Parts: sequence; structure tokens; C-alpha cells
Amino acid sequence: MLYDIAPLKKVWVFLAFISLQAAAQTPKLDWATKTGAKSFPSVKKEFSVNDFGAVSDTTTVNTAAIQKAIDECAAKGGGIVTFKPGTYVSGSIFIKSGVQLRIDKGVLLLGSQNFNDYPDIDTRVAGLEMKWPAALINMIGVKNAALTGKGTVNARGKFCWDLYWKTRKEYDAKGLRWIVDYDVKRVRTVLVQNATDVSVKELTFKNAGFWTVQLLYSTQITVDGIVIKNNEDGSGPSTDGVDVDSSTWVLIQNCDIDCNDDNFCLKAGRDWDGLRVNKPTAYVVIRKCLARRGAGLVTLGSETSGGIHHILATDLYAKNTDNGLRVKSAFTRGGTVEEIYFQNSVLDSVRTVFQFNLNWYPAYSYSELPKGYNYDSIPPHWKSMLQKVTPAEKGIPSAKNFYINNIKANNCRQAFDAVGYPQSTLKNFVFSNTAVTAAVLGTMEYTEGWKYNNFTIGVSKAAPPPKVTGKENEERLK
Repeated sequence: MLYDIAPLKKVWVFLAFISLQAAAQTPKLDWATKTGAKSFPSVKKEFSVNDFGAVSDTTTVNTAAIQKAIDECAAKGGGIVTFKPGTYVSGSIFIKSGVQLRIDKGVLLLGSQNFNDYPDIDTRVAGLEMKWPAALINMIGVKNAALTGKGTVNARGKFCWDLYWKTRKEYDAKGLRWIVDYDVKRVRTVLVQNATDVSVKELTFKNAGFWTVQLLYSTQITVDGIVIKNNEDGSGPSTDGVDVDSSTWVLIQNCDIDCNDDNFCLKAGRDWDGLRVNKPTAYVVIRKCLARRGAGLVTLGSETSGGIHHILATDLYAKNTDNGLRVKSAFTRGGTVEEIYFQNSVLDSVRTVFQFNLNWYPAYSYSELPKGYNYDSIPPHWKSMLQKVTPAEKGIPSAKNFYINNIKANNCRQAFDAVGYPQSTLKNFVFSNTAVTAAVLGTMEYTEGWKYNNFTIGVSKAAPPPKVTGKENEERLK
């Protein structure tokens, strides 16, 4: 599949125009200039993996040789680990502080298709802390490290997808949809965990076994200019693009994402375990990025337990993406999503422009042990998922203070799928200088204090009547 961005040049010009047009009306967010890595590995001495025994072919597993090069580089005070042009197979490798792993143009890194090449580590996946395979490329507990280059990392994740769909069919029949994603331990491509001042730049990533880039419990992180192509080798489930997970001061820019789940996703823990950890995702800037296929241009949740706040998403373009701005949570999740700024962006042919659902996907979101299972004999992560949030009110999530400005959405299926609930309305959403054309208006229920300033919406004359509550929405639609 070719990714030709030449036709998008007009879009970038238009985005620049509407950014200037909106500048006077956009609030000054001083915190937004403080995101991203504050340092980058400065030592230029190179360490070639080939000098440590790495072999270019499609069969030799070079994990040990690549790791030796990284370890030697770190031991000698840092530097750049490189590859001669060619193709290299590897399992989990771990970048160290002061090291830049550079995968240059002409280098293809292939992920091993053997689960044994990805050792279990302590981590968090989909909001739950548990043992899980290390990613293909890991930066754990490091400072001042980088993953760069114009080469390609193909995780070859189909071995994970096949196991998932096989297990999913079995689990669905047993009433275990809520746990199958945690029992099938699919391999992430890049994991940045408990790290500071890390950069991921320019690489192309393909066919993730699970999430492509996860930023977990980390701060001052930059993701710049990466391309993700997860639709080339089938339909891999949960192949998110970039997941910011209980991390802060993150800058994501100039990225091109084509995946089978959320394109740019912000998370902060799930249910009882997420409330126990209680770490927010905050102070994140996502700018000048493109989302092709995927479940959401910018998604907040569904793991909201630790809270998500101070997010700026600007100068973005979505083409054939399922949703534009998306919020998803559940009655057991808790946490507050607030101070969200979505602006200066174009959405073309998306399914739903604004999807805000605080009771998202019940079959997945709520855990219940079917009859016939002995609680004492189930795995620990099952017990974590089944642990009740008490008092129950602590599990009620909230979403408030969203500022949506200068959005152009055309040829969309529906404008809104916005559903709060009586105990927690969608509160203070402000829409300014925004124009939407869609087949149907959709749903707006349990909202409070929504405001519209220069907001226009066009729907098909043949569209069914919308499902709308709230005085401000009813008046806006007269």
C-alpha cells in the first residue's frame, strides 16, 4: 500500500489558514510550550550491531547481538547503536539511558513471531497492571534515550491476531468477553515506561501485534514524524497508533497513523486497579498529524480512572476515520476528563464527528464471573478485574470543560453520539467557529451547559429526527 501525501498538501495549507483565522479566539495555553523531551542523547560514537554478531537475513533471531551493542554503548557512556543496511529479526530489546537506537533507511527490523522471544515484565495493559510480554522495543526506567531513523519496523503481528480471534470465539461463548483481551498477551511494538526525556522519531511501524507505541508512567516524551501502517497485513485487533497512558508533558507531532483501533489515545487506568494507581494523563499536545483509518482521531478513554486533563489537539486531519473527537468510559471506571482543547482541524468522511459516551461497550466494560467458575482458582488479573469499586459512586466518570474551535467536518455519517447519564452529565462543552455536514444529527442526551458560537450543521432532509435533550441543544436545533 502506497502512502502518498501529495494530495494532502492543500489540506495542510487550509489548516494553516484556519489556524491563523482562529488565533485571536484561541486561549493562550502556556503549559503547551513545556511539553516534549527536554534532552536528547548527545554522544555521537557509533556501535554497530553487526560488530556484535547481528546477521542480516529473515530467519536469524538477533536479539542477543542487538542487546549486546546497546549494553556496550550504555556502558561506554552512551552513543548511537546502528545497523548496516539489511533485514534483521529480533525479539524484545531494551534501550538504555544515553543510548540512541537508530534504524536507518535501508534497514528493516522484523519482529520475531515466537512468543518466547518476548519475556514477561511488570507493566500495564488496557488499564490493568499485570505480567505481560515486553514490547519489541522497550525503554523502561530510562532517562535521555531515543529511538530514531528513517527505516522500518515490521512487528509481523499476525501471530498475535490469530491467537486473539481464536480465543475470542471461545471466550465469547462462555460469557468471558471482558477478560479475553487480558488473557491473550499480544505484543506491543514500542513501550516507553517509567521514563523521562525520551524521543521516538521518524520511523515507520507496521503490523503491530497489539498497541504500536505506548507511553506509560512517563514524562517529557516526544513522538515526532512517525508513520504507522497497521492495515497492510489484515485486520489486526486493538492495533492502536499512539497510546499516552498515565503520562505527562507529552508532545506528539507530524505523525501519520493508519490502524485498526484508536489513532491517538489518552488513557489513565481501569476500574478498581486504575483508581488504586491513580495516575493521570495530563499536559499533552497532539499537533500536525494525520489519521487515516482507525477508531478515533483523538480518543479519551476508555481507561479514565486516574483522570485526563489539559489536552491540546490542534491542526489535525482525519480521513475515513471512525470518530473525530471521542470520549469513552464506564460506570465502574471513575476519573474526570476535563480541560480538553480540540481546534483547527479538518475531518473528512468520518463516521461520527463527536462521540462522547460514558457507558461505552458494556460487554467489554463490565466484568462478571459466569457460573461454574471457582473464584479461588482464577488468575490474579481476573480477580483484579472483578474487584468492585466501593463506594459505587466512585466509579462514576465525568467529562467537562471541552473547548472545540475551528473544526470543519464534511461528508460524515452523523454529527453527534453524545450520551452522559443523570448522575454525570456532559458538562460545559463549548463549540465555536465550527461547521459540520452529516447524514444525521444523531444523539445528544444528558448534557449540561453546552454553548454554540458560530456553529453550523447541515444534515440530510431525509434524515430521521435526532434524539436530543437539554434546553440549549433543543434551542440550537430549532
